[in-house]
Amino acid sequence: MLSSMNWVLLSFIIIVLGGGGLLLSEGASSSSSKPPPVIKVGAIFGLNTMYGETANLAFKAAEEDVNSDPSFLGGTKLQIMMNDAKRSGFLSIMGALQFMETDAVAIIGPQTSIMAHVLSHLANELTVPMLSFTALDPSLSPLQFPYFVQTAPSDLFLMRAVADMITYYGWSDVVALYNDDDNSRNGVTALGDELEERRCRISYKAVLPLDVVISSPVEIIEELIKIRGMESRVIVVNTFPNTGNMIFKEAERLGMMEKGYVWIATTWLSSLLDSNYRLDNKLFNGVLTLRLHTPDSRKKRDFAARWKNKLSDNNKTIGLNVYGLYAYDTVWIIARAVKALLEAGGNLTFSNHANLGSLKGEALNLSALSKFDQGSLLLDYIVHTKMSGLTGPVQFHLDRSMLHPSYDIINLVDDGVHQIGYWSNYSGLSIVPPESFYSKSPNRSSSNQHLNSVTWPGGTATTPRGWVFRNNGRRLRIGVPDRASFKDFVSRVNGSSNEVQGYCIDVFEAAVKLLSYPVPHEFIFFGDGITNPNYNELVKKVTTGVDFDAVVGDIAIVTRRTKIVDYTQPYIESGLVVVAPVTRLNENPWAFLRPFTLPMWGVTASFFVIVGAAIWILEHRINDEFRGPPKRQIITILWFTFSTMFFSHRETTVSTLGRMVLLIWLFVVLIITSSYTASLTSILTVQQLNSPIKGVDTLISSSGRIGFQVGSFAENYMTEELNIARSRLVPLASPEEYANALQNGTVAAIVDERPYVDLFLSDYCKFAIRGQEFTRCGWGFAFPRDSPLAVDMSTAILGLSETGELQKIHDRWLSKSNCSSPHGSQSGDSEQLNVHSFWGMFLVVGIVCLVALFIHFFKIIHDFCKYTPEVVEEEAIPSPKRSRLTKLQTFLAFVDEKEEETQRRLKKRKRHNNLSMNANSISRSASRRSI
Repeated sequence: MLSSMNWVLLSFIIIVLGGGGLLLSEGASSSSSKPPPVIKVGAIFGLNTMYGETANLAFKAAEEDVNSDPSFLGGTKLQIMMNDAKRSGFLSIMGALQFMETDAVAIIGPQTSIMAHVLSHLANELTVPMLSFTALDPSLSPLQFPYFVQTAPSDLFLMRAVADMITYYGWSDVVALYNDDDNSRNGVTALGDELEERRCRISYKAVLPLDVVISSPVEIIEELIKIRGMESRVIVVNTFPNTGNMIFKEAERLGMMEKGYVWIATTWLSSLLDSNYRLDNKLFNGVLTLRLHTPDSRKKRDFAARWKNKLSDNNKTIGLNVYGLYAYDTVWIIARAVKALLEAGGNLTFSNHANLGSLKGEALNLSALSKFDQGSLLLDYIVHTKMSGLTGPVQFHLDRSMLHPSYDIINLVDDGVHQIGYWSNYSGLSIVPPESFYSKSPNRSSSNQHLNSVTWPGGTATTPRGWVFRNNGRRLRIGVPDRASFKDFVSRVNGSSNEVQGYCIDVFEAAVKLLSYPVPHEFIFFGDGITNPNYNELVKKVTTGVDFDAVVGDIAIVTRRTKIVDYTQPYIESGLVVVAPVTRLNENPWAFLRPFTLPMWGVTASFFVIVGAAIWILEHRINDEFRGPPKRQIITILWFTFSTMFFSHRETTVSTLGRMVLLIWLFVVLIITSSYTASLTSILTVQQLNSPIKGVDTLISSSGRIGFQVGSFAENYMTEELNIARSRLVPLASPEEYANALQNGTVAAIVDERPYVDLFLSDYCKFAIRGQEFTRCGWGFAFPRDSPLAVDMSTAILGLSETGELQKIHDRWLSKSNCSSPHGSQSGDSEQLNVHSFWGMFLVVGIVCLVALFIHFFKIIHDFCKYTPEVVEEEAIPSPKRSRLTKLQTFLAFVDEKEEETQRRLKKRKRHNNLSMNANSISRSASRRSI
C-alpha cells in the first residue's frame, strides 16, 4: 500500500511525464469582489458503484432544490461538478486537481478512505474544504486533516455499536473479515479497541485483497476454511458489497451458514438491501447488519417518494439508501455555509499558491492550481452548521463528530428484513427509536439494554454460544497429573492408560454435566506415576495448543500460572499451612487448674480471705453469726465469702456496708467464674496442643529443616516469598514420608496445601496444623487464555456449590478420619486467664473494702469515745497511772463486745446516773430547808 504522500508524488510525476495536456491555464484566478454567477462544488465518486450512483442522483436533487430559490445565494447558482473516478485512485487525484484548477469552493468526496488520506494533503495546502459521507475511516483525524470533514458518523461509532451487540449476547471472541484498505483495516482496529474495553477480543483477523482487485474467491475460501477450524463462531464482515457477496456465497457452500454461527455485516449489506440490489435471501438468512439511523420525518418521506417517482432511472431502479440522504444533506451543508459567508460580506476569491509558482517545468504549470482565499472561513461555517436535514438534526461537535450517531439493527430472514432494535451512542441498545431518549438523562446500564428476538443462521431462535471446540469437534485432550501420592484427588483406575478417578475428576465431570452442550474429552496422564509431576510444567502444556486443551486435577491457582492460562472458579479452598508434631496438654487429671495462671489462683484466693476478713470486721459487733468461738467464726467467714460463688443467700441480714462489699464481690466472682467456665470448657472439648512451632513466623525464625511435597509450588513460595534458604528444604513424596520425617526429627515441620494436610492428618494423629493458613488460594481447572469454556465451567462449578453437590463430592472422597479426636488448627497454647485481665475488678473490691472498713472504724472510735468516760466512772478509785496497754485492751474489748450489749450497758449507766443526780438534788434541797 502506497502512503498518502507517495500517492501525491506519483500524481505529480505522471503530470510531468504527461506532456502538459492537463494543466495549461495561465494567470491568476478571479479576485473580483462581486459574487460569481456560479459557485462550483466538485464531487469525486465512481459512477459505476452503488454509492456513486446513489450520490449522483442525490446531488442533482439537492442542486435543483438549492437553485429553485434564486434569492437563497443572492442570485448565484450552485453547480455540482461530478468527476467519475471509476474506482481508480489515479482518476480521483486527477479529478481533485481539476477542481482545484477550476476554482471549486469545496469538494464532496472522495468515495474511499484511501483517497481521503491522499487528497486531504492537497485540501490542506490549497485550503479547499473536502466533505465526505462515505470515507468514514476513524483515523481521519481533524487534527491531521483540518480541511477534511466527515458528514456522516465515523465508523468508530459503527464499531462501538458492534462491540455493544457482542457483549449484549455474551460473546467474548470474534473473527474479523475485512479488505486490506484504510477504511476496513482501521475500522477493525477500532473494533478491537472497543472490544478490549469490554474484556472481549478479536481472536483472528482474516485479511482479504482490496475490493477493487479481488476477482477470484480463492483467497476468501482459504480464510473461511481457517475460520471454520477455529473456536470462535462470531464473524464480523467489514468490507464492501462486491467482497461481501462473495464471502457469503462461499460461506454457504462451506456449510458456515448453519446453526451455531453468528454473522454480523456492517453497513454495506443494509445499503445493498435499500438499493434494491437483487440478493439471494438464503445466503444471508440469520445475518445481522446495521444501517445508519435517520429519524422518520415528513421531509424524508417526501424525498423518498420523489426519488421513486422521478429521480431513479427506471431502467436501473436503484433504491434510496441512507447514503443518498447524507449526499443530499452534504450539498445543503455547503450551500448554507456559502450563504452565511456571503451574507457576512465575504468574497469568494482564489489566488496563486506562492510555493507552487516557484516550481518550473517544461510542461508543468502548477500555478494553475488556485488557493481558495476564504477556505478557512468557509470551513468554519461548515463545522458550525445547524440545520434539519433528511437525516435529522445536522450538527457537529467540537471534535467534528456528528450529533447523536445511531444505527438501526436489522435481522435478515427468509421472509424479509426484520428490525430488532437500535443503537445510539447516547443510550446504547434499545427497541425504541433513540431520539426518544435524547430528552432524558443517559442510561447505559446493562439492565437498560434491550433488543428484540433474532432468527439466527440455521433458523434457530436460541442465541448461539458463539464458539465451538477447535478442529470441528475433536475430543478435548485433558491433561491430568499422574500422582504418586494423595491419590484420593487424582489417580489411575487399576493401572489403566486413560481411566481416571478421584475427587478432582468427579468435580470436573459433574460440572460438565451442567453445561448446555456436550464436551467430548479424553484424559491424558502427565508424569510417570512414580514421583509427583511438576505442576508448573503441566500447566505450561496448555499454552502450546498442541499437548493439552485443558488441565484437570489438584491445580493450585497461583499468580505465576494465571499469567499464562485462565482458571475456572475455585472448586475447593486451599492455602499453605504448617504441620508439626504436638503433645496433648489436656490429657492430664489436673487440667481443671489450667484456666488460671498460678498468680491468678493466688490473687483470687487472697481476695477471698480479704473480703472474708472485711465482712467479719463489719459484722462482728452487730451480727450473732459472726460471734462465738473462733472456730465457728472462721467457718462463718468462709461460708459467707464462698457462698457468693453459688449465689446462696442466708436469712441472716447483714449491715449496709457488708451488703455493699458482698455485692461488689459477687459481681467480680460472677465474671471470674464465667471466664473460668468458658476456658475450662474449651480445654476439655478441644484438643490443646503444644509444640515449639507456633506457626510460619516461628518456623522462619528457627533453623530447623522444612519438608514440602514434591511438585508443589510451596518450594518456590518459601524460597522466593519467605526468603527461606533452599538448603533448609527437604522434598517429601508421600504421607508416609511426611510421618517418618516428623517423627525422627528429619524435619521440624512440613509446609503444604491445606487439602493435602487435612487428608494426611486424618490418618496421622500425632501431628497438627500450627497457626493459620498464611496464603489464600484455591484449586481450579486450567484452560488456554480467553477460553470461553473456562467461563462456562466456572458457572457450572458455582451451580454445584449452590445445590450442595460439591460438598457431597467432597464428603465422599475426603471426609474420613482414623483419629478419635479432631486435629483442627490449634495454637497449642491454651489461653490462660491471668491477673492482668482482672486487676481492675480486684482493685475495685479492695477500695470498697477499705472504704467500708474506714466508715466502720470511724463509727467504732466515735462510740468508744462516748464509752470511755463511763468506764472511768465505774472504777471505785481511778488509777492515774493507767498504762497505754490497759487502754488498748479496753478498746479491743470494746471492739469485740457486741454492739447491742454496749448500747444496753450505756443506757443502764445513763439511767443510774440520772437517778443518782436526782437523789443528790433532793438531798441538797433538804439540807437547805433544814438550815
